[in-house]
Amino acid sequence: MNRRRFLGLAAGAVALTPALAWPRRLMAAAGARTGMVYDPRFLDHWIQPGHPESPDRLRAIHAAFSAADIFEQTAAVPISADPDAWIRTIHSAAHIKAIQTRHPRAHAVTRWVVAGALEAVDQVCRGTLRNAFCASRPPGHHATNTGREEGFCFYNTIAIAARYAQQACGLERLLIVDWDYHHGNGTEAAFYTDPSVLFFSTHDRYAYPGTGDPARTGTGAGAGFNINVHLPCGTTDAMIIDAFRQQLLPAVEAFRPDLILVSAGFDSRKDDLLGCYEMTDAGFVALTRMLMQLADRHCHGRLVSILEGGYALRGLASAAVAHVQTLLES
Repeated sequence: MNRRRFLGLAAGAVALTPALAWPRRLMAAAGARTGMVYDPRFLDHWIQPGHPESPDRLRAIHAAFSAADIFEQTAAVPISADPDAWIRTIHSAAHIKAIQTRHPRAHAVTRWVVAGALEAVDQVCRGTLRNAFCASRPPGHHATNTGREEGFCFYNTIAIAARYAQQACGLERLLIVDWDYHHGNGTEAAFYTDPSVLFFSTHDRYAYPGTGDPARTGTGAGAGFNINVHLPCGTTDAMIIDAFRQQLLPAVEAFRPDLILVSAGFDSRKDDLLGCYEMTDAGFVALTRMLMQLADRHCHGRLVSILEGGYALRGLASAAVAHVQTLLES
């Protein structure tokens, strides 16, 4: 990546500063905690019996969090925001209508998922929370505007949260990091021409949805702000950590984000039903610490993580515990 071009484009990004925006460099309040978005309504969606993206995913996470006293250590994030206007910042009216018609239960549940993410972003931007994890489902990073479910996704929660951070919170530059085994094609599509959002994704480009070619780096004003890193089957902790160090760190130093959003897909962990990587919980700890250090360096610790994939229940729960326990170190 051309560092000079990156700096120039980032400096020229258009700032979104609505009347009720908070100062872009507002620091986290002293003693600010890690927030937790969890709601039993996230269990009310299923695709079909036996499907890997099932409510059992959250049940496993909830049990593991309870055993590790994570709910006692985190601040519960209440969900009250009306997300509809914000969903429309990413999704077309035709897509929303089609999802409402074809998947009414998924539409209702995913509205709550989006609302929870917006509340987390809101509190992190205010400084009430330092960082937050959204233990929510269904995932969202594959959702575009086809009017269909894509890779178990209906609405792209992290993309919507990014627009909210810009337009409601007055932040300018957003970093989205996606370490899911599968490429976040919907997130890429949402920001492919946008220099205000740096999208960094590690994934197996030959897995579903068959996207994520490293040659795709953005276009127009967004050229250079889309970073795809293909990692093959058998990828280890050391391999993905090296990709972050070699490709993410220099880009972030040039970009200087105001908030970091994480598509936390734990199907990149070893033994996942839908992945073939060999990552361990220690790998997720290392990646989380790296992103927290970047957040401390550039955006006063502001980081919001949103659950994406992860389909082997025991591994999913273990990785999620490791991730949140690391967030609690701040």
